[in-house]
Amino acid sequence: MSELVRGVVVAHGALASALVLEAERISGQVGVLTAVSNSNCGPEAIELRVAEATAGGPAVVFVDMPCGSCFFAAMRVARARTDIRVVTGVNLPMLLDFVHNRTLPPVDGAARAAGKGTDAIRQG
Repeated sequence: MSELVRGVVVAHGALASALVLEAERISGQVGVLTAVSNSNCGPEAIELRVAEATAGGPAVVFVDMPCGSCFFAAMRVARARTDIRVVTGVNLPMLLDFVHNRTLPPVDGAARAAGKGTDAIRQG
């Protein structure tokens, strides 16, 4: 069996915590996702928070926007490791899918989560 992959949600302000809380509430799986906020810190501090949250094993890092401090910090951490992938545009459907498919390697889990998140976007 594959090693379980951790999920790290990195976002502005309280967004990461809110997404993690709701993903846990809906899925019933607690402790799978870790929230990281950029509140009250500069680029180096965000990078340190991401590095600490991803320490100890493979991870998929979900970031709120494809540019900005959270994204750049996550990418700096991911460049230094082969067992981390970054997905931007985090949303609840992708997090829910991720928590149920954590045996996938980070590259496959990230691709699957990105696909599920994209599929969930609709215009009415």
